[in-house]
Amino acid sequence: MDLTQGSLREKQSRANKMMVVVGIISLIMTFGGLTSAFIVSSSRLDWLTELVLPSAFYWSTAIIVSSSLFLIVARRSLVKSQLKKASLFVALSLLTGFAFVASQFIGFQQIIDSGFNFTGPTSNVTMSYIYVITTLHIFHVVAGLISLFIVFIKTKRGTYTSISMTGFDMSAIFWHFVDLLWLYLFIFLSTF
Repeated sequence: MDLTQGSLREKQSRANKMMVVVGIISLIMTFGGLTSAFIVSSSRLDWLTELVLPSAFYWSTAIIVSSSLFLIVARRSLVKSQLKKASLFVALSLLTGFAFVASQFIGFQQIIDSGFNFTGPTSNVTMSYIYVITTLHIFHVVAGLISLFIVFIKTKRGTYTSISMTGFDMSAIFWHFVDLLWLYLFIFLSTF
C-alpha cells in the first residue's frame, strides 16, 4: 500500500491512527518491562508463591471485555448511520469502563483486607508489583475513558459519519488496546 496516495483527509486519518499505534507500542514496551521485572523478582526469597488474585479482578475482566464489545456494536451502528444506537453503545462502553475502574479499587480493598498493603510492615514486593502494574493500567483506562467521553459527545452531536470517523476509530483502537492489555495482565498475574 502506497501511503502517499489518497486524499488529504485519508492521509491525515492514517497519520493520526499511526500516532495512536506508536503510543501503543511504547505502552507495550512499558508493561513488557514491568512484567519482565515481575518474573525476575519472583526468584526472591520473600516472594509470595501462592498468590491469589482478588475476586473483583475476575469480575473486572468480564466487565472490560463487555465494554469492548459495546464499542464494536457502536462502530457498526455508526457505519450504518444509526447515530442513536451508536450513542447508546458508546455510553454503555463508557459506563462499563467506569465499572471496571470501580471493580479494580474493590480488588485493591480485597488485597488490603487479606492483609497486604502497598507500604508498611504488611507490604511485600509481590503485592507492590501488583499495585504498580494495575494502577498504571488504571491510569491508561482513565485516559481511554476521557477519550470515550469525547467520542460520546461527538457521536451525540452527529460529528461522526459513516465516512468520517477517524476520532472514533482512534479512541476505539486505544480502548481495545487497554482492554487487551488487561487480559494479558490478568492472565500473567494469574499464572505467576
